[in-house]
Amino acid sequence: MENIKEILKNKILVIDGGMGTMLQSYGLEEVDFRGELLKNNFLDLKGNNDILSLTCPDLVEKVHTDFIEAGANLIETNTFNANSISQADYGTQKLVYDMNVRSVAIAKKAIENYSDRNLFVCGAIGPTNKTASLSPDVNDPEFRNVNFDELVIAYSEQISGLLDGGVDILLVETVFDTINCKAALFAIRSIFDDRKIKIPVMVSGTITDASGRTLSGQTVEAFWHSIRHGDLTAVGLNCALGAEEIRPWLNDLSRIADINVFVYPNAGLPNEFGEYDQSPESMALVIKEFAQSGLVNMVGGCCGTTPQHIKAIAQVVERLKPRIISSTNFLTKLSGLEALTIRPESNFINVGERTNVTGSARFRRLIKEENFEEALSVAQEQIDNGAQIIDINMDEGLLDSEKSMEIFLRLIASEPEIATVPIMLDSSKWSVLEIGLKNIQGKGIVNSISLKEGEDEFKRLALLIKKYGAAVVVMAFDEQGQADTYDKKVNVCTRAYNILKEIRFPLEDIILDPNIFAVATGIKEHNEYALAYINATRTLKETLPHIHVSGGLSNLSFSFRGNNGVREAMHSVFLYHAIQVGMDMGIVNAGQLAVYDEINKKLKVCVEDVLFNHSEDATERLVNIAEKHVGTKNAAKKDLSWRQSVVEKRLIHALVEGSSDFVIEDTEEARRKFDKPIEVIEGPLMDGMNIVGDLFGSGKMFLPQVVKSARVMKKAVAHLIPFIEEEKRNQGIIGKSNGKIVMATVKGDVHDIGKNIVGVVLGCNGYEVIDLGVMVSSNKILSVAKDEVADIIGLSGLITPSLDEMINVAKEMERLQFDIPLLIGGATTSSTHTAVKIEEQYSGPTVHVLDASRCVGVVSKLMNPEKRNSFIDDCRNNYLNIREKRQNKKELKKLTIEEARKRKFTVNWNNYLPPKPNKETLVVFDDYSLEELTSYIDWSPFFHAWEFKGKYPMILQNEKYGSEATKLFQDCQVLLERIISEKLIIAKGVFSIYPAYAKDETVFLRDINFRFPRQLVDKGPDGINYSLADFIAPEKDWLGLFAVTAGHGVKELSKLFESQNDDYNAIMTKVIADRLAEAFAERMHQRVRKEFWGYDEKESLLIEDIIREKYKGIRPAPGYPACPDHREKDKIWKLLEVEKNTGISLTETKAMLPASSVSGWYFSHPDSKYFSVGSNNI
Repeated sequence: MENIKEILKNKILVIDGGMGTMLQSYGLEEVDFRGELLKNNFLDLKGNNDILSLTCPDLVEKVHTDFIEAGANLIETNTFNANSISQADYGTQKLVYDMNVRSVAIAKKAIENYSDRNLFVCGAIGPTNKTASLSPDVNDPEFRNVNFDELVIAYSEQISGLLDGGVDILLVETVFDTINCKAALFAIRSIFDDRKIKIPVMVSGTITDASGRTLSGQTVEAFWHSIRHGDLTAVGLNCALGAEEIRPWLNDLSRIADINVFVYPNAGLPNEFGEYDQSPESMALVIKEFAQSGLVNMVGGCCGTTPQHIKAIAQVVERLKPRIISSTNFLTKLSGLEALTIRPESNFINVGERTNVTGSARFRRLIKEENFEEALSVAQEQIDNGAQIIDINMDEGLLDSEKSMEIFLRLIASEPEIATVPIMLDSSKWSVLEIGLKNIQGKGIVNSISLKEGEDEFKRLALLIKKYGAAVVVMAFDEQGQADTYDKKVNVCTRAYNILKEIRFPLEDIILDPNIFAVATGIKEHNEYALAYINATRTLKETLPHIHVSGGLSNLSFSFRGNNGVREAMHSVFLYHAIQVGMDMGIVNAGQLAVYDEINKKLKVCVEDVLFNHSEDATERLVNIAEKHVGTKNAAKKDLSWRQSVVEKRLIHALVEGSSDFVIEDTEEARRKFDKPIEVIEGPLMDGMNIVGDLFGSGKMFLPQVVKSARVMKKAVAHLIPFIEEEKRNQGIIGKSNGKIVMATVKGDVHDIGKNIVGVVLGCNGYEVIDLGVMVSSNKILSVAKDEVADIIGLSGLITPSLDEMINVAKEMERLQFDIPLLIGGATTSSTHTAVKIEEQYSGPTVHVLDASRCVGVVSKLMNPEKRNSFIDDCRNNYLNIREKRQNKKELKKLTIEEARKRKFTVNWNNYLPPKPNKETLVVFDDYSLEELTSYIDWSPFFHAWEFKGKYPMILQNEKYGSEATKLFQDCQVLLERIISEKLIIAKGVFSIYPAYAKDETVFLRDINFRFPRQLVDKGPDGINYSLADFIAPEKDWLGLFAVTAGHGVKELSKLFESQNDDYNAIMTKVIADRLAEAFAERMHQRVRKEFWGYDEKESLLIEDIIREKYKGIRPAPGYPACPDHREKDKIWKLLEVEKNTGISLTETKAMLPASSVSGWYFSHPDSKYFSVGSNNI
């Protein structure tokens, strides 16, 4: 029989169908289940399908044969519940071994007559009927009706029977609790080790509902991280959902798994009688799409699937190619209920330290008092303060450490907000660590093991940790003691690494701790401790591939306990330097870290002198240093004569003026005046918003004012909602809506200013807007639209990859047979792209919306039965004309790349010496002065964001909207001043200038090269076909790289305003941040030209000239017309370590997060210029 892994490279294999539901279909009675063997059993056996392998083997064989005849390749044994835990309900647990042996024999007999086919007997291992992660008693969350050891014993008996029967594959299936699954994998590996054998192992998880989680709460990715240590042949999903419902989660699994992927869903969802109705043809069509989309290597059926279903499935995948398996990467993949992947570009990983009885007096007291409920709040605080992992330590002489660890971990499992993150199990006792490993369903970290007891013990523990599926912290501690010098740290850690490598421990799961010891103790030998750690970290990261370096930070400042100011400064300064050389995680108090640049300068100098042992009196000077603190505020008068009017007019005035100062008290007065609270909305509030809508529609009111009005409306409605809900409960009053619109910025994109403005404008016009936010997957958009019975879906995106995601959403809408209108908007969208790329993918109405001012008109026509059809027809005819014009458009003549190179921009490099930078090292700005940046703001785009057309400052004198533009500008200045004075937004940046040279369209830097496409359009013999590479010399030149952001703090500030129903300032915050980011890019480029690179040190341009780009050189960015490929950002991120140095990350479509960020290159050549390569690039 051919190896299944080899077959799967070329063919999609088919798993059989629902054994249980097939057996049930025969209408068996109690006597059939008992047979002669169990006719005197003291408990009823009806429903115990597994026992039929002993009492009714011919029937089980017939089911197998029917599935084989239908085309199945993998035949599952009738052993789903053939374990002692499940069989205890029937009093048949003593027959478990025989059940498994016999079930394999029946399946093997069934395949005997089909030797010409690739058939495999799969030993089915179900989840048991108990769960080790959850309590069956909601009033006792720490209680478990089964534990890890009991599961291992039960599974070991079952697995032994399956192996002795001669099974080909082991399949751990229908996993709803990952601890149960990990116990099964532990049992499998233990038996394999004992018997010195190995056969393929597969695992199949069960997503219980549309939340995309297992019953015990894990996401698909977290589940995969938790089980991938099992050396699996394949991973998949089965049961609970039908094929259509399971697709999003199958898609997720297929994307992340680096092994074969399979799926065998139910025949749809059960009807009201618990039966499965989906036809074979219908189910097969859905599974065919899985295969066509490259999601699967194996397919099959679970509950309700008959031989007819399997036959239909086998036929549709017969000639389709299997999924291509993605290559393995060496990334550390941890999990709690959610996944945590540590990437090279990840920021420092904070491990929360306060859930440690040796480090936190409060936590120790709570655990000793057995006040575990309050102790959980300590863990929650750590997560709230930024801990991505929590370290749990119960090592205290008077505690039963094993029991305390078990109770606390079980209670964490009942708190989803805590259980979300991975757990670091911290103890000096293996018994405590092992109890921990048996009580976490995610992939955690063991802290720690060492060579203290010698190599044999080290290997033994490491192999056990590997079998449990955890990462490990290795302390720099050997038979001679703790490593305290640079040489000892490097030697001990390197020796441990080599041993772990020898036993095939995953290298990416090795976390070395070279020991952080206390400094400034007054003992001379301790003065080198910090420096030894930092230098050792650098060496270890350079010489040992894929490792991480960690450490317990609080040890460093132990001699200053009681002085939190100095301790926080020491920790922050130490981390600043240690992270730069490779420390990528650490046990810290996530809520108590000072910002490096905000540390008192004298204190910082003293701390650095201690850490780097600069002088003999460093400790003494630090001991003598003290602490310091700061704070201010102010107000003004207004015309309040309108307050004399009746309440209805006051509300209308407030809405039109966008004034929320008195809206709550006026709304309350109106509520008391009107008979019903809904009448306040339908009366003065809607009257006011109608006036706002009319003014906006006639061009007499502008977008910023509309947003302010919406803020007032939101606050008024928020006050009335509790009263309206009360009436709804009493009288059934229902609010009115002009229509329901689901809006989202598509997956991979983080820009939402335009979308938010559209949402506000539509809300002001009586439409119910469901805003899903940014980075929203197609599945979420469409499932919400379906659940909410939306009338329209609106998609937004700013970066070019978003266009592809919009196409994907349109395709999914077509696949799922939507027919509601799809609106497309955003800076990179266009009528042409919508017509050519999107509209033909979806048979429902598709409309491109140019800007916020057009959205109400578009939506109102789509929602008006009299105007809808003619409007849709007009749109379709318009898009058809665009496509026809595009097809008939005369193709511009293109050159070959060789011809284009002959017409490249040429420089006489013999007469031009590329300027050498004054500074070639990496420069990081951790908190750049926003006040300084305000001078470099180009204000025209600020007004464009609010849909005012014109240039600043002339726009302020515009006859039509100058006064409103002025008010907007004044509001902006107030918020900007607050942002600066209260440090609500932080600007960070990084740049460096690298030696470079160019050849053709490629610029080479170190071991990375940038590809800059060339124009290929034929411009005639005298025309120039540019590539950005033309501006770099063939040798001894330089290229600058940069990334800046003014986005840190924007999300939090916007959310604060949104929570106050203040959309105006929420949007204003994002627009200001965008301007500050561009200003930062401009200012940094100026400093590079004059100071750091210095190729134009005498430049003396006015700010206006800088904004008009009258300086020498250019700073293009990935995505610009001259270099449209956003993927080039990856190389910038790698060279500059952008995420580590600035906190700017990239989404999968290369959008920058925070959104208010800019990145690109610096070219110094005086003739360098911007241009477009169009679509004719190479």
